[in-house]
Amino acid sequence: MSEKSSRIGLRYAAEGILHCFRGQRHMRMHFLMLALVLISGLMMGLGSWEMLLLLFAISIVITAEMINSAIEAIVDLVAHSYNPAAKIAKDVGAGAVLIASANAIIVGVVIFLSAPPLRSHTGARTTTTPDVTVVLAVGVLILATLVIMTKLVTGRANPELLRGGVVSGHSAIGFFLAMTIVFTSGDRIVGMLALALAALVAQSRVDAGIHTVQQVILGAVLAILFTASVYWLMPYVRSFLIRNAAQRPIARSMQDSAHTMYNIEHRGRYGLRSPT
Repeated sequence: MSEKSSRIGLRYAAEGILHCFRGQRHMRMHFLMLALVLISGLMMGLGSWEMLLLLFAISIVITAEMINSAIEAIVDLVAHSYNPAAKIAKDVGAGAVLIASANAIIVGVVIFLSAPPLRSHTGARTTTTPDVTVVLAVGVLILATLVIMTKLVTGRANPELLRGGVVSGHSAIGFFLAMTIVFTSGDRIVGMLALALAALVAQSRVDAGIHTVQQVILGAVLAILFTASVYWLMPYVRSFLIRNAAQRPIARSMQDSAHTMYNIEHRGRYGLRSPT
């Protein structure tokens, strides 16, 4: 296959994804849930395997929804009136989406209920700093998804998704990478250089006339808030959850001891014998 054919194939595949997003309300909800679940995973400090399981489960749902859309399009093309076979085809496609969605819900519930802040008091591992590799891979995916969703919602045509838009994707990803360096390097000079490079990327989009100053600033603010939440805000939240989880057994033990002392004192006051 030639390079031109590969580009055309990728363009047609992208057209199919964007068509489902524009025409299917459920598909828009799936992509939104993809972003929210991955953000929650980063906030909870999930490991790489847990994040991969979440991404795989959600990808199955999106793939099943796209296959269901293709089946519906083919059935509508062939069947011009009610046909029991057409009904079966559509029902089977919808059933596949339902099974994939149920699987994703089960995977999410199991992973999040066994997240480090909720199982730390049992002696399992805890994480205070998220894995940089996981943050980089998942963060770029989340920001790209959010930026493309904003462009599609605002009515931009498919060829214009990489140019212009309400939010500058280049600025968002550039400042996300720069802020990751700031939080992980521990060197102020390196962090300042990374931020300067991100600012140059944003400035280049303005100089080229692709984005306005407001659009690149919005992308930078989105990336800074997202990265600061992952590396600065949520570690405090996880520490708070860990302390509460560790204090529950202690509080329960003290309550049981107080209840036992009250029973002994009450029985001694009224001359009652303790049960043997």
